[in-house]
Amino acid sequence: MSSDSSTTWLSGCIPDLPTPFNAAGEVDLTAFAGLCARQIKAGVSAIVVGETTGEFSTLTSAELDAIIRTAASTARGRVRVIAGAGSNSTSEAVERARCAELAGADAILSVVPYYNKPMQAGIDAHFREIANSTALPVVLHDIPARTIRELADDTLLKLSESPQFVGLMDSTGDLLRPARLRPMLPGRFRLLCGDDATSLAFLASGGDGCISIASNIAPFMCQGIFSSYRQGRMQSVQHLQQRLLPLAGLAAKENPAAVKYALSLAGLMRADTRLPLAGLSDQAKAAVADAIAAIGKNGLGQESSFKEYATVA
Repeated sequence: MSSDSSTTWLSGCIPDLPTPFNAAGEVDLTAFAGLCARQIKAGVSAIVVGETTGEFSTLTSAELDAIIRTAASTARGRVRVIAGAGSNSTSEAVERARCAELAGADAILSVVPYYNKPMQAGIDAHFREIANSTALPVVLHDIPARTIRELADDTLLKLSESPQFVGLMDSTGDLLRPARLRPMLPGRFRLLCGDDATSLAFLASGGDGCISIASNIAPFMCQGIFSSYRQGRMQSVQHLQQRLLPLAGLAAKENPAAVKYALSLAGLMRADTRLPLAGLSDQAKAAVADAIAAIGKNGLGQESSFKEYATVA
């Protein structure tokens, strides 16, 4: 996709795709291409690959390269491919950013360094080293539940002065953050919620969209929620969101095992995860199936069943 200074594509509901594995435990690129195509058909503006839902920490460099290349070749410029390129080692994060660019990514998603517990000065320097290593736009990811350290507002504001930092995936749970930051951020900088359940409150506070887990299972419904919100059709938004919430909660609680199991029910991929992640319990499987069945009733237009949601372009 041709590059430009606009960040309008970094908005709405953007899925964080899982990485399918075959019976031998290898990455299933055919199934992965199908997941990409399905999201493109639903009308997304971008897809995230090789990140949290994609089990990036268990992927080899060669596997990560392959899924980015597969996403780019499937997208064919129709949507942006945002590649996970984070690490708690700055040199490794730099290498991942360079490899993502060579593999055809349109942007990278880079998380606050985890486990090391760096000071804000170290976090700032970490992200600047990454930005200096690539021409790609950088979306920052703040998720203190996994990283221990947060991306402080002051650090974010300093980084946002560089046009290469184009947005934030905010998984802090602070729903007042968009309202607090928006007046101080450049107009081009995008704020994205990292949680489906609170995405509407995040939007109402000044956010631009959501990097979504639930979109993997119900992409048309998720796109319907955001398009209805933009059009001011709040009754439709609330109706769709209420139907989606049980499934979104289950998907977030057992990510990515719940997403993979749901997609396996539609025949789109196997449910397998890589250790240390394990599959769902029988009780959790039943809960996911029930949530999917509830969404399928009285569906929105032609997307009235889970099988229809699962149609691949």
